[in-house]
Amino acid sequence: MNKKDSIWKMHVGFGLVCVCMVGLVARVAYLHLGPHDNFRNAVRKNQKVEKTIVALRGSILDCKGDKNVLAMNVRAKDVCVDPDAIVKSNKVAEVTTTLAQSLKLEQHDVFKNVNQPGKRFACVQKGVQDDLAEAIRKKKLMGVFLQDATVRNYPQGSFLCHVMGFVNNEGVGSAGVEQYCNRSLTGSAGRVETKVNALRQELYLERRRYVAPNEGHDVVLTIDQNMQYMVEKELDEAMAQHRAKAAWCIIQRVRTGEILAMGSRPGYDLNRFYDAGDDELLNRTIGNNYEPGSTFKAITFSAAFNEGVVKQEQMFDCEDGAWMFAGRILHDYHRYGMLTVADGLKKSSNIMTVKIANILGEKRVYTYMKAFGIGEKTGIDLPGEERGLLSNPSKWSKLSIGRIPIGQGVSVTSLQLLGVYAAIANDGYLMKPYVISEIRDKEGKVTYKGQPEVMARPISAETSALMRRLLARVTEEGGTGTKARIEGYEVAGKTGTAEKAVNGVYPPGVVVASFVGFFPAESPEVAMVFVVDEPQALHTGGVVAAPSFGKIGAQVVRYLDIQPSEYALASVKK
Repeated sequence: MNKKDSIWKMHVGFGLVCVCMVGLVARVAYLHLGPHDNFRNAVRKNQKVEKTIVALRGSILDCKGDKNVLAMNVRAKDVCVDPDAIVKSNKVAEVTTTLAQSLKLEQHDVFKNVNQPGKRFACVQKGVQDDLAEAIRKKKLMGVFLQDATVRNYPQGSFLCHVMGFVNNEGVGSAGVEQYCNRSLTGSAGRVETKVNALRQELYLERRRYVAPNEGHDVVLTIDQNMQYMVEKELDEAMAQHRAKAAWCIIQRVRTGEILAMGSRPGYDLNRFYDAGDDELLNRTIGNNYEPGSTFKAITFSAAFNEGVVKQEQMFDCEDGAWMFAGRILHDYHRYGMLTVADGLKKSSNIMTVKIANILGEKRVYTYMKAFGIGEKTGIDLPGEERGLLSNPSKWSKLSIGRIPIGQGVSVTSLQLLGVYAAIANDGYLMKPYVISEIRDKEGKVTYKGQPEVMARPISAETSALMRRLLARVTEEGGTGTKARIEGYEVAGKTGTAEKAVNGVYPPGVVVASFVGFFPAESPEVAMVFVVDEPQALHTGGVVAAPSFGKIGAQVVRYLDIQPSEYALASVKK
């Protein structure tokens, strides 16, 4: 290679270097000057976020209002992660261990959320209390951030669970009052335009366009917490004593239809609703159809007196306890001969009830049952109500008039049955039951007010007064409901012992035992039904359910300051 060639190659090399340098400078200039505004706007756009401000769900209160809070929301934080950022920074192990320890979670569960390359969001734990959330924030873990949230809290756990219902993981009411009043309780979320830093933490000084949330309204119930406690305590004791499958009870104010207590067993912890099965979730007071047995006889007797087809002193032959009707033998629990109508109700004669029903005829029997609300929903302000089963007389067999009037071949809910007795106690007026007393906003303004509503008047005041006297005799000596008595008070009511169908058959000894009634009989204020499903050993309503009715009733009259009777209810006039 000569000197001339070397010089030429040096010039070529120098030229190439110059070209590269010019290109590099041009690129830098382009990046610095050309797209600067676009890049800056992109950065700004990435920093801007619109955040939802969660509205606090309204509280649920008992009849005493703010004194007794049954459900409330508290502000909290959701602990969230940016998995991709954590993976790229090689912080998976550190974040997993720290969050698992702080939140008391299993490490493998946290690891599943954290170790997700390419994913930008995952929620590790919802509803973390503020003090714990703040401790996590101070650790400044890569890719870990907090979001505003609220947590539904039920301070008393399983108390009043079937009336209350619960809020699911999406924040939606899913049973009971929580579901029925979900729209009022929820309110509406607010929003704010703001900025976040690289750790996705909000820069509060950069907030713009703030729209405050509208907090949810509070719901005040007709339920009295103290009376509810009486009911639930007795339900638990009855379940244990009789080794029953289930038990339930309702207390209603006679004149208004207000539900003062409503309990069902088995129950569940509202704070852990996800652990409950269908059996625990079922509100049996309104969601369980069953044959009412002898408690149903009050409708036939009321109809007969109201129509004037029988008199209380009229005699009927009860056939020594066995009577052939429509090709089948109808039995009484005891062998009775001639009884007055008054004594037939007192001693719960099936035979007399069916004979009276035949005098009335199918059409009138059915009409009165419908007038008392049988076969229709009561319209109570709770979800999940069943309507029972009462077929039209056009579908009745010859035997139906011998079964339906004594509570067989017909299904009711306990709330329907309670309505029948409350109507008898209330001069014949059938009231619509309700559990929501009022709904009010956070300033205390009432936006809804529950009001007494008359649904029907199936019987007259005169018939009502007569039935009150006759039903009071059921709890006197010789009646089937003596164990429902309350010392110093006249109690009116009826026992029921109904065979229970299981898979289409009636196994021997499998029954639903009940007592339904009201007190004081002469001037009723409170009606109550108590039901025990599949009690073991003891079976009859008079032995199983009536004592529980009496025990609760004795507490209720003291609590409500119902004055004792000054004299025993006058004997039925002959």
